[in-house]
Amino acid sequence: MRKKIVAGNWKMNCLQEEGQKLTSEIVNMIKDEPTADVTVVLNPPYVHLHAVNKLIAGVDRVHLGGQNCSDQASGAFTGEVSAGMLASFGASYVIIGHSERRQYFNETNELLTAKTRQALDNGLQPIFCCGEPLEIREAGTHETYVKDQLTASLFNFTEEELKKIVIAYEPIWAIGTGKTASSEQAQDMHAAIRSHLAGKYGDATANEISILYGGSCKPDNAKEIFSKPDVDGGLIGGASLKSRDFVAIVQSF
Repeated sequence: MRKKIVAGNWKMNCLQEEGQKLTSEIVNMIKDEPTADVTVVLNPPYVHLHAVNKLIAGVDRVHLGGQNCSDQASGAFTGEVSAGMLASFGASYVIIGHSERRQYFNETNELLTAKTRQALDNGLQPIFCCGEPLEIREAGTHETYVKDQLTASLFNFTEEELKKIVIAYEPIWAIGTGKTASSEQAQDMHAAIRSHLAGKYGDATANEISILYGGSCKPDNAKEIFSKPDVDGGLIGGASLKSRDFVAIVQSF
């Protein structure tokens, strides 16, 4: 059975005390309230890593992740953070290729291959993001667009390496635009991604890969989205900053 995962991406939010309060609330709710067998990943800004790692200690289902890592192991790269550094602070996951990184920082498929390699070499599980903007969706070429992203960045990895990678599908056109992706649209793209992975690595491997939905998932739509056969959880943005909402999403399985 594929791992069910709900990952909270705080983005560039939360001052020190806010981050500690948010983490403590999430941890206490998960310990005190019934939840399904779901892996929870908190992805705070770098400056929160140490504090969050201490607060989640002893809670087996809650893990620490980074929002990004360098494509380099070390060196004169001011402002960068390596995968090895994340691992040394207790992280076990890292987000790679988020749509905002691709858009605002011009991250290419080739760069994301190198970042994924760094993550794997340092024992981190990449949460690899893919997804299409509005003009691609409206042109009807969204499946080809996303498949090309995956082929360019991931298809040089071995079968065993791919099994360590989590995919997160982001319908960029449905994030902050007023447009909504239906659960059927989410399922269709997740199924297309799984089929594409199967074409390269076989059905058995493709069926082991967790594919998360990253398109404005909230407590009121999570249950329907997570009920789809190829949706294995969510990469949560805004709702991850509200402890009650985030835990409600975790409880949606």
